[in-house]
Amino acid sequence: MPELPEVETTVRGLARHLEGERIVRVAVNRPDMRRPFPPDLAQMLTGARVTGLGRRAKFGLVHTDRGQTLVFHLGMSGRWRIDPAKAERHDHLVLETADHRFALNDARRFGWVDLVETAALDEAPAFAAMGPEPLGPGLTARHLRAALAGRRQAIKLLLLDQRIVAGLGNIYVCEALFRARIDPRKAGGRVSRAALERLVPAIREVLEQAIADGGSSLRDYARPDGELGYFATRFAVYGREGEPCHRRDGGTVRRLAQGGRSTWFCPRCQR
Repeated sequence: MPELPEVETTVRGLARHLEGERIVRVAVNRPDMRRPFPPDLAQMLTGARVTGLGRRAKFGLVHTDRGQTLVFHLGMSGRWRIDPAKAERHDHLVLETADHRFALNDARRFGWVDLVETAALDEAPAFAAMGPEPLGPGLTARHLRAALAGRRQAIKLLLLDQRIVAGLGNIYVCEALFRARIDPRKAGGRVSRAALERLVPAIREVLEQAIADGGSSLRDYARPDGELGYFATRFAVYGREGEPCHRRDGGTVRRLAQGGRSTWFCPRCQR
């Protein structure tokens, strides 16, 4: 599933060609993906000028001069294709400007699209209960300490809770906990202040590196230009079960199941 760096990479790729442009044609090629398309989507977007693009957690945002924002979630296999050579069966939504064509392609149809009043974006159901952005000033060791106080659930699972931190996913939580030397099984309320002070920059570093690398191209994900991200070549623990830890004081990378998801970690150097 595309995570925050993949969505950020997608948004930046779209912005280079879409920001400031007027949408001259909208084609909705099926009634729904995971959710129904807004019934007036084509009418509301046709003729609108794109004033900016952004991201909130794992959602992409396309702001328009009509005071509305197109919100998209890529689901498990969604991706935007820019100026595709030919139409494909799973191009469910197509936006056209004078110079470019943007096709939202999603073979599994777990993604979805909505149209939200820009002024009320923070109150939209998808965003209302979200915690701070991991790359923003709201994520601090103090915030985490307050949010985790008294919690018995494993720190790995708590970091995946969008009410605590918005946008963190399985890959990058595993990698950030490794960088911070924190055992993913440890109860959130028992993680020390010093460990949280290490964790915040570790989260930022792993996300920023992944964005710079164009994301982690696993299975279906590709950037809008069709290129694959290569952060997967830097994985320290994710997907490396049975392989040696990169650290001198490390052991062998293990995998365990937590909350229905796989967790990879080094039991020797993550405490």
